[in-house]
Amino acid sequence: MAESDLHREPRTDLQASYELSDLRPGYIAFFGIGLSVVLVISVVIASLIVHYKTVQHARQDTPIPRLAQEREATPGPRLQVDAHSELRQMRAAEDAALNNYGWVDKNAGIVRIPVDQAMEVLAKKGLPARKQEEKAR
Repeated sequence: MAESDLHREPRTDLQASYELSDLRPGYIAFFGIGLSVVLVISVVIASLIVHYKTVQHARQDTPIPRLAQEREATPGPRLQVDAHSELRQMRAAEDAALNNYGWVDKNAGIVRIPVDQAMEVLAKKGLPARKQEEKAR
């Protein structure tokens, strides 16, 4: 190789605002145009495929058999439709049971009393305890 091929003299145009020996604007323009063409072709091909599949699916679409429409409901547990309101209802029922009077077993005479009152009764009477003789056995 000749020495002139290895060491090119850089161009010294003072009007150019970029390095003339490294970058040619024609290559960048060619790449941009090529990329745009490939993009347009890809979009056209994709839209043709979608259109073809839609038409093909419409032709093959058959009505749903009657037996498939009459399916039984799947067994539980089912998802909650409105979990927040169901939680509020459950807590309201629990609060009503804890803070109100009611019968647990009317025949046996077992009554439900509010928690605060039950704590007061327990503080006055104390916990039931077995006699010393029964503990020894």
